[in-house]
Amino acid sequence: MFKSMISLLCIFLMWASCTTTQQVVAPAPMAMKKKPSPKNIILLIGDGMGLTQISAGTYAYGNTSHFERMDVIGLHKSYASDNLITDSAAGATAFACGQKTYNGAIAVDQDTIPIGTILEEAEMRGLSTGLVSTSSITHATPASFIAHNKYRKNMEEIAEDFLDTEVDFFVGGGRKHFDSREKDERDLLAELRSKDYVISSYFEEELEAIVIDPSKNFGYLTSSEEPLRLTEGRGYLKDAVKKSISHLSHHDTSGFFLMIEGSQIDWGGHANNLDWVLNEWKEYNEIIGDVLDWAEKDGETLVVITADHETGGLAINPGSQMDSIVGAFTSTYHTGTMIPVFAKGPGADKFNGIYENTAIYDKMRAAYGWKTKPN
Repeated sequence: MFKSMISLLCIFLMWASCTTTQQVVAPAPMAMKKKPSPKNIILLIGDGMGLTQISAGTYAYGNTSHFERMDVIGLHKSYASDNLITDSAAGATAFACGQKTYNGAIAVDQDTIPIGTILEEAEMRGLSTGLVSTSSITHATPASFIAHNKYRKNMEEIAEDFLDTEVDFFVGGGRKHFDSREKDERDLLAELRSKDYVISSYFEEELEAIVIDPSKNFGYLTSSEEPLRLTEGRGYLKDAVKKSISHLSHHDTSGFFLMIEGSQIDWGGHANNLDWVLNEWKEYNEIIGDVLDWAEKDGETLVVITADHETGGLAINPGSQMDSIVGAFTSTYHTGTMIPVFAKGPGADKFNGIYENTAIYDKMRAAYGWKTKPN
């Protein structure tokens, strides 16, 4: 009897243990790791550089390029507000301001009302800023980041805008628009010096030899009007890029925004001169290598490479070989093909896909983590 009672008790306890509700505690969800924002952005614009220019340059110079080091590739739609074929002014305004506008417009909308640029916003937020170009610094692409004008050819008016936005470093041609002016007798270079800029030019000293004070803003004018071709003796771009990065990274610890333009890939396309295109592209590819070497060591820099448009309708024709490209052009102007975008560094994942050229502005701001726009 006693053993029977013990057996029944054991069965009951086993049954109770099986039917008692067990509270299952779910593991705490893992916190989503926030993606890092870049401290610096370097935007490289190869003016007129479409996919064929990149392909031809890659094949012509050893079947490799620094573009292959980039992590993310996208495509942007380059058209302007008034034309399927954009010009450099409308194209650069889209990058700088995030709005489509008419061909010829410099950081103004379709009603010629000024639009704030990413360079101006970077200055407002305490970042250092820079512009480097192998054209006049008042030419359409660099101008669209710092000036506001209804027409790109108003270069003396564009030069005046350099006094309104405190760009920390600039290098390019176009000295005559600052100190040998037709519309008035102003000496804008003297006015910039009075604002504590160190200003020099090819008339005075070689850029390579200049030791730049990191506590000062710096400007260097490389020619009276437009700079020479690379094959005619222009050789400042490598020094300008290295000095701009060094200066901006030491000028302000908050970070920087730098735009570097390879202008004359476009000019070779307008001239339907493949050698000109390839020589300019080769130098630009080397510049990209220098920028990536620095950015990879820095670890806090987003590098974006693109073009405003393709120029010349370049094709690689039958008979071409790796070191001997047979090219043909369909136009002496720009074309409407979509343009590749390459990105590497913190925030690069935002540049994947196909999007409007205006989205490059939005993606750069989002990468910085900027949510509201200043008034």
